[in-house]
Amino acid sequence: MSEIRLRRFAAYGPAFVVVVALLVLWEACVRVGRIDATLLPAPTTILEALGNKWDILLGHSIQTLLETVLGLAIATILGVALAVAIDLSSWLRRALYPLLVASQTIPMVALAPLLLVWFGFDLLPKVILVVLYCFFPITVACADGLLGVDADLVRLMRSMRASRWQVLWLVRLPGAMPSFFSGLRIAATYSVTGAIIGEYVGAEQGLGIYMQTSANAHAIVLVFAAIVVTVILSLALFALVGLIEYLVLPWKESARTRATGSHVLR
Repeated sequence: MSEIRLRRFAAYGPAFVVVVALLVLWEACVRVGRIDATLLPAPTTILEALGNKWDILLGHSIQTLLETVLGLAIATILGVALAVAIDLSSWLRRALYPLLVASQTIPMVALAPLLLVWFGFDLLPKVILVVLYCFFPITVACADGLLGVDADLVRLMRSMRASRWQVLWLVRLPGAMPSFFSGLRIAATYSVTGAIIGEYVGAEQGLGIYMQTSANAHAIVLVFAAIVVTVILSLALFALVGLIEYLVLPWKESARTRATGSHVLR
């Protein structure tokens, strides 16, 4: 098993090498004067700014993370509830599914200023924007997972006179969990972006407003420092979703490990 896990971690080796190579090239180009350091600071300069301004960035990061977590949690609850509703009713599926798709054609960047006008500069408009970013992938993934549950298991439950809710609770929801977590991982990567856009349009605190004020002051290195923090938050949320999935669906990891082992043996 350890060899299989090492092989799986080693699969990320090429990506790590590419990232390191790009950073080294970036650093070298700035050092030799090929790139203006005031426009594109060197990676080491960004890390230095990150360390010097960490106390300020921490406060902004906590605000952004609060908006992100609240929005993602609300989007998860609403998304699962709507997915269950359209799974239980074919009429609701026909009525609401096209509206879900149409909602994604609305540019969130244009909607953000309206939310600020309607709800002010507090927490609420940023949370709503995160919900709008995350709601669609969670709902669609969960609905597709519910629709794709093994029909034989459903027929077996019905032959045992199980009610509709018992079939949903014992068969459909557990069977839809892999698809649900796939959608949740996508939503987690969108969530921080939604909060940043809301803050960038108008806020008192957060990484978005910090980027905007730093850019207005031509402190480009601080903008890049905030971007690094944003990437870290997004990766942390993505990893957290993966950890929760591992705890909730340990059998999925076991199946993946067996599949990887059989591939290695071949």
